[in-house]
Amino acid sequence: MDGLQAAVVLFVASLIQLSVLGEYPAFRSASVVLVVLLSIALLRGSVFGALAGFGTGLLLDTATLGTLGFTSLLLTVAGFWIGRYGETTARDRFHAPYLSVAVVTILYAYGQILLRFVLGESAAAGTVTHELPAALLLNLLLTVPVYGLIRRLFPPAEHLDRVREVRLLG
Repeated sequence: MDGLQAAVVLFVASLIQLSVLGEYPAFRSASVVLVVLLSIALLRGSVFGALAGFGTGLLLDTATLGTLGFTSLLLTVAGFWIGRYGETTARDRFHAPYLSVAVVTILYAYGQILLRFVLGESAAAGTVTHELPAALLLNLLLTVPVYGLIRRLFPPAEHLDRVREVRLLG
């Protein structure tokens, strides 16, 4: 059931990203999809985050008629690593969603440049460094309401919050 619910939420976030935020120049650098994906991955784990990132990236690539797999690769890696971060240390920490969004926003911007370079496409590094502070600020502002909504839709599962005690033999 979580998979279907995540697919619907990420589809709606993709629609908002492409149709609403893409039309306003001031909000063009913000990424609702990235914030929603990271929130879901933080609460549900690495495999769930990677699968959600791949599906959302594929949706965005086909909707924008971009290079197929470009956004999928970046969002898959982002979903996996933030899900892993949530699994290991930070699921219930206050700073976890903000730190995740800040780090991934920066890495996502530079990952786009690197991936475009590897593919042989033109990549304007100057525009990313000029747009990065605005994108970082807008994504952090979006984190407050989005993470609250995602946390209500995807409450922490009992088996994910259980802390296991490790006994050392010897």
